[in-house]
Amino acid sequence: MNALIRRTLPVLAALATGSVMAAPVHAQVNLSAEASSPGNSPHLSIIHMAEIASEAGVANLQVQEGQTLTNSVKNVAEGKTDIAPMPIILGFLMSKGRGPYSKLGDAGAALAANLRALYPYNAGAYGLFAHEAENIRSWDDLKGRKVFNGPPRGAALVNARQAIQLAAGLKDGTDYDGFQANWGQLATILVDGSVDAFVIPLTFPSQRVTVSLAAGKVNIISTPKAVFDSDAFQRILKAPGNVPIVVPEAEMGYGADQGVTLISEDGVFRGMGTAFADVVHKDMDTDLVRALTAAYIASIDRLLARAPYVKNIGLAELDPEKSGFCGANPVKYHPGAVMAWEDAGYTVPDCAQ
Repeated sequence: MNALIRRTLPVLAALATGSVMAAPVHAQVNLSAEASSPGNSPHLSIIHMAEIASEAGVANLQVQEGQTLTNSVKNVAEGKTDIAPMPIILGFLMSKGRGPYSKLGDAGAALAANLRALYPYNAGAYGLFAHEAENIRSWDDLKGRKVFNGPPRGAALVNARQAIQLAAGLKDGTDYDGFQANWGQLATILVDGSVDAFVIPLTFPSQRVTVSLAAGKVNIISTPKAVFDSDAFQRILKAPGNVPIVVPEAEMGYGADQGVTLISEDGVFRGMGTAFADVVHKDMDTDLVRALTAAYIASIDRLLARAPYVKNIGLAELDPEKSGFCGANPVKYHPGAVMAWEDAGYTVPDCAQ
């Protein structure tokens, strides 16, 4: 039976929403969900949704962890999975039949049209970091080095290569040796010395940096301010899926004695952020989506308390420039999600509806 229309026997449960207006009472359902590997906001977001949806009596989410989100998003668009995290760029690439979806061709547009968002957030910013012993103190120092830049395919690899080329003019395979592996292998790679540096999304603080500290002190290198402010970089920040991330050193979450050094000309980290949304199929029942989103909104304070970095990932940030919506991004919010946000007193931009 299609995952979008499965229903259990009606088990009515009121949605506890605190100060948020409740969506209509809905029969509890079983939903399938996919998530990336633990350690970052896309995984945390889905796990949080699974918990609060169950507690609110809205849905039971059966979560498959450690998935490649390129595949997860396609599964949602095809109705094979009910909910998954989506880097915003994937909706654009699918709609154009490009990148990891090049084999879809023109069929990608129809699939992308099936995707609808519940709520926005980001997965941090693309930063360069390396163990202090590697003596990498600038993006230019990546020349001739072996650099982990994401899984073998997908949005992360595209963005990491782009970030390196913008910051230092270096190309994967020509100027440096890009190394790819699935996210599930990253914990080992962070400490085994098999690569010289990493260019991947970092939250603030980042569990990836914390794991790396087991093998020695770490340098985090910001995108140079002149590069970040340049016309070329600002144009990239307006591309689908990209958002600006600016975090003062004092707010990055690392203490003076933790072995983490920020290399920046003015004590501020700057980077290209990756906009995300948890997405469902456009045909998911409107009342169900409204209830799921209402439960999420009501639990934002609880989500903020789950991990130190959550305060820096743009929760409930509906502004298009900061959330990655509108413009060339074809994915909009599900009507049920729009209702829930508006019930809670938020304004959803017209261009995102």
